Amino acid sequence: MAEIKDPENTILMELSNGTVTIELLPDIAPKHVERMKELVRSGAYDNVAFHRVIDGFMAQTGDVANGNMENDFNIGRAGTGGSDMPDLPAEFSKIPHARGSIGAARSSSPNSANSQFFINFGDNDFLNGQYTVYGMVSSGMEHVDKLTRGEPPTAPDRMISMKVAADA
Repeated sequence: MAEIKDPENTILMELSNGTVTIELLPDIAPKHVERMKELVRSGAYDNVAFHRVIDGFMAQTGDVANGNMENDFNIGRAGTGGSDMPDLPAEFSKIPHARGSIGAARSSSPNSANSQFFINFGDNDFLNGQYTVYGMVSSGMEHVDKLTRGEPPTAPDRMISMKVAADA
């Protein structure tokens, strides 16, 4: 595991095959960082499916309304919801959508991000300036690389748990 420099802005995502460490970028996207930490601390992301995993592109998760695999889960609905909190305004930056970056998933409206996010498998420069980047995988990307592919996957993987490192 990578050295944790800022435990308050580091997320530990537990997958079935290991831990993914995510360094959040509070100076770049403070509202998105605060939302993720709030949802992590409430346990909202625990057991949520990776509902869209596209080889060479990205792995999307975070539908806390419809993606919990322990709570009336229907893969056909996963990816259609968010949290009960209001949508977030875009916080675009010059940070590229590089391999391991965390991007805010949203609808066609730039100000519609809520709880869903994606992890880029490769450098996806065509997303730059269009989706908020608010974190970066610092270790464990090899675990993300092993997620079951599909739109949606027939047997989706899940985030077993997520914790803010300061609380772990």
